[in-house]
Amino acid sequence: MIAPMAPHVRSLPAAVPVADVLPHAWVVGGAVRDLLLGAGETVVDLDLVIEGDAVAAARQLAAALGGPLVTHEAFGTATVEAGGHVYDLATARAESYAAPGALPDVRAGTIEEDLLRRDFTVNAIAVSFDGRVCAAPHAFEDLDARVLRVLHRRSFEDDPTRLLRLVRYATRLGFGVEPSTAALADAAVAGGAFATVTPARTGSELRLLLREPSAVEALAWVGSWEGALGLPLDVDRSLVERALALLPDDGRADLLLLGSACRAVAPAALAGWLDALEFVGRERDVVVSVAQADGIEGGLSGASLPSEIAAVARGVPVEAMALAGALGAETQARAWIDDLRGVSLAIDGADLLAAGVPQGPALGRALAAALAARLDGDAPDRDAQLAVALAALG
Repeated sequence: MIAPMAPHVRSLPAAVPVADVLPHAWVVGGAVRDLLLGAGETVVDLDLVIEGDAVAAARQLAAALGGPLVTHEAFGTATVEAGGHVYDLATARAESYAAPGALPDVRAGTIEEDLLRRDFTVNAIAVSFDGRVCAAPHAFEDLDARVLRVLHRRSFEDDPTRLLRLVRYATRLGFGVEPSTAALADAAVAGGAFATVTPARTGSELRLLLREPSAVEALAWVGSWEGALGLPLDVDRSLVERALALLPDDGRADLLLLGSACRAVAPAALAGWLDALEFVGRERDVVVSVAQADGIEGGLSGASLPSEIAAVARGVPVEAMALAGALGAETQARAWIDDLRGVSLAIDGADLLAAGVPQGPALGRALAAALAARLDGDAPDRDAQLAVALAALG
């Protein structure tokens, strides 16, 4: 069984500047879990619990480190940034839920009470800089066994977003799910738990899940819940892997993945769902475009000339182009993503105005004709592009 490692919490790079300033602070959550799993080098930020006034402790820390401070006094929390690390401080608290899915009612509490309000036992271990250790029941045993266990039977009913965290942690860490926890999760999903929580909170957790390295596996798991989040999600892992192989560095893998899982959903319904989950407008539009990649693939498959590919691709996000390529138009999609989308003209509207072309829609048509010729290799330089543009005006 994994043994407590309190003396080593000071070895975390993020802990070095803090330990002597707040010696009685408790390090909690993922930092302790990852340290005990031997992955302390991955810990960049720290969650700190203060048995007392966390805002006052944060002010003390910010003064000592010289970093910016953001306080939320009504919630007893604060954030300090310094040395490339982020420190989230919170007053130890206990909480209760007036209704399933509601935000909790909180009061100041002890570190023991604070740990018992957390999502899973492996995240309910606290180590102080002065060498104390506190853990929820089963925490060390579950960490040793690599399993996730909730701390009480109503956990998923109180906060259904913990279901998404269960998936996120299990797939990221390669952990199993303790049998009674798995049964509680299944019952919560079947009972419509997500209907009791605001879509905004669900959306926040879904976005975190989509950004994980294990996001494909995680979203496939969520998809097995058969519309529990409000829409059917169908993850084709092979298709997604092919699309991700085409996605350029400036593309968003998370948006490609989500859009690929929504190909059976009508665009209007998908856009409304994403709005309810509080995806920002650009992200919503990318996901909706990706979900329509079958139609984009049809247009690309019929394109042979670079200008024809560009005509289909213009205005289409690279995420949707990558999925269209994975669906069958790989040659055309790769040509656009790797080369054609970066092609530009040596002329612009000012050149046409100087040549006597009047202001108006004709300018755009002329430049489009010049770009098509440039893409097809027929107008490689400025003079040729200007000639094509002027000829297009007839």
